[in-house]
Amino acid sequence: MCDAFAAALAEWPQSGIPRTPEAWLLTVARRKLVDAARRRQTGEEAAPTLTLLADEFEEAAGAEAAIPDERLRLMFVCAHPAIDSGVRAPLILQTILGFDAAAIGSAFLVAPATMGQRLVRAKSRIRQTGIAFRVPERADLPERLEAVLEAIYAAFTEGWSDPAGTEARRRNLAEEGIWLGHLVVSLLPDQPEALGLLALMLHAEARRAARRDAEGEFVPLGAQDPARWDEALIAEAEALLLAASRMSSPGRFQLEAAVQSAHAARRLSGRTDWAAIVQIYDALLALTGSVVVAINRAVALAEVDGPEVGLKVLDALQDDGRLAQYQPLWAARAELLARLGSAAAAREAYTRAIGLEADPAVRRYLQGRLTSDGRDDAPASA
Repeated sequence: MCDAFAAALAEWPQSGIPRTPEAWLLTVARRKLVDAARRRQTGEEAAPTLTLLADEFEEAAGAEAAIPDERLRLMFVCAHPAIDSGVRAPLILQTILGFDAAAIGSAFLVAPATMGQRLVRAKSRIRQTGIAFRVPERADLPERLEAVLEAIYAAFTEGWSDPAGTEARRRNLAEEGIWLGHLVVSLLPDQPEALGLLALMLHAEARRAARRDAEGEFVPLGAQDPARWDEALIAEAEALLLAASRMSSPGRFQLEAAVQSAHAARRLSGRTDWAAIVQIYDALLALTGSVVVAINRAVALAEVDGPEVGLKVLDALQDDGRLAQYQPLWAARAELLARLGSAAAAREAYTRAIGLEADPAVRRYLQGRLTSDGRDDAPASA
């Protein structure tokens, strides 16, 4: 919209203010959105879908919209129920938020080429079936909500993984994700998963300042100083999660937020209730079947029942091809092996994790662990 306002400042003094300035601005914004998509790397892939949406965007511009934010409006348009459910969120990420296939594939643990093929097939089907894109009425938003929430969380996660804001591609994505989360909650305050997602993002964002020390080095969650967590964000997250729980319809984002809430409780009790976290992960795993949840559950189990138990769970996941390049698996495996005193195996796992990690601060942290935990004479720790 900034480009559209700039165009208005340039044109209106000469041509006069149009009869419907809001429609004019949205039309210009729509055209610039399409043009920008064609200019950027992902544009050649996203432009055809944007073109399909363009008429609807312009048609809705002069009317009172059920969704007041243009970007969120298009996200709900892309979550059309006729599109395969597994590709709705990736389509939103590519078309509306400008993600490339590599970033989308990483978010969903899918190879970039495979994700690219899925998106191409989905857009081909859209063209062949002539899906009529329309901005949904407010009553139709809940059936499209899941894909929109998934896309918002993927965008937030991409930004949150760059805590220093040093990468232009990721800068502000976490902030934008929270902004979109607030918008969805304002539109659908009776949807518990919308509340749960916003609570989850706020809990994570509350720890941003504590994720690096004064020298910019990575600090893992268990070593973070709770005094550096943002109390206001935690309080807002807890209120949202409580409101969602009263609706008695638990879902993925509520459970993930509950895990973060359990971690946040350390600032009050001085300890982490790992048994409660395992219980939440049990419910989350039963609900989603997610391998990422299984890894996190294994780490929590190791805190309750010992590293042997956690490692056994991780070993059972190693045959999943999606995890071969998944850094958190190897970092978790390295940590548990080191705690068991298996220095050589820990060294191998740390090396794999270091090679898969893009963040320099996290790489340095893992290299430090490799040096201290990967020695042949390193003692086992409880």
